[in-house]
Amino acid sequence: MAREDLMSSAEDAADQFLRVTKQYLPHVAHLCLISTFLEDGIRMWFQWSEQRDYIQATWSCGYFLASSFVLINLIGQIGGCVLVLSRNLVQYACFGLFGIIALQTVAYRILWDLKFLMRNLALGGGLLLLLAESRSEGKSMFAGVPSMGESSPKQYMQLGGRVLLVLMFMTLLHFDSSFFSILQNMVGTALMVLVAVGLKTKLAALTLVLWLLAINVYFNAFWTVPAYKPMHDFLKYDFFQTTSVIGGLLLVVALGPGGVSMDEKKKEW
Repeated sequence: MAREDLMSSAEDAADQFLRVTKQYLPHVAHLCLISTFLEDGIRMWFQWSEQRDYIQATWSCGYFLASSFVLINLIGQIGGCVLVLSRNLVQYACFGLFGIIALQTVAYRILWDLKFLMRNLALGGGLLLLLAESRSEGKSMFAGVPSMGESSPKQYMQLGGRVLLVLMFMTLLHFDSSFFSILQNMVGTALMVLVAVGLKTKLAALTLVLWLLAINVYFNAFWTVPAYKPMHDFLKYDFFQTTSVIGGLLLVVALGPGGVSMDEKKKEW
C-alpha cells in the first residue's frame, strides 16, 4: 500500500511538472536534441583541416572528397538545426540529420564500436520522436468517425523512438559486484523497460532525464579539462550527445508515449 501511495505521489509530481512547464518543455527538448549536431557542425568549421586530414588519411579518398565530407557535415548539421529551431521543414531537417548520423557512422567506423553505435542509434531515436512530433495525425476517412483503433505511422515512430532512446542507458550499465552498481543497474533497467513498453512513461522518462543529467554533468565535465588535451574533445562530444538523448526523453515527457504503448492500452481496459 505504501509503495502504491509513493508511486501515486510521484506520478502526481510528474503531472504537476508537466502542467507548469508544458509551454516551454517542447522548446527546451528541441534545443537539447539538436545540441550535438550544432556543436559538431561548429567543430567542423574550427577543426576543418584536422577533420579533412583524418578522413583523407583513413579512407585514402583524396583532398576533394575529404573536404566535401567536412562541408556536408558542416552545412547539413547547422542547416538542420536552424530548420528544427525555426520549425520550418522539420521533416526534411530530420531526414538530413539521419543522413549525417549514417555518414558519420561509416566514416568514423562507429559501426564496429558497440558503445558509440548504440549512442548513435539513441540519437536517431530522438530524431524519430522529433519527426513524429512534426507529423500531423492521419485524418479519418469520414469526419467524426473513429479510425477503428488503427495506429498511425506517427505512433509507430514514437514507439521506435522510445526503444532506440533507451540504448543510451545500456552503455551506462556497469557490470561489477559492488552494491551501488547492482542497484543502479536494476533501477536503470527497470526504467528503460518502462519507457520502451510505454508504461508509466512520463514518470519513467522524467526520472531518466534527471539521472542522465546528473551523470552527464559529473562524468562529462569537459570544461574542467584544458582545451588542448584530447580528453577535452572526447568529453565534449559525449556531453552533447548525451544532452541530445535528454532532449528526446523530454519529448517523451511532453508528448506522451503515443498510441502503441501500455499506457494507451490501459485506457481501453
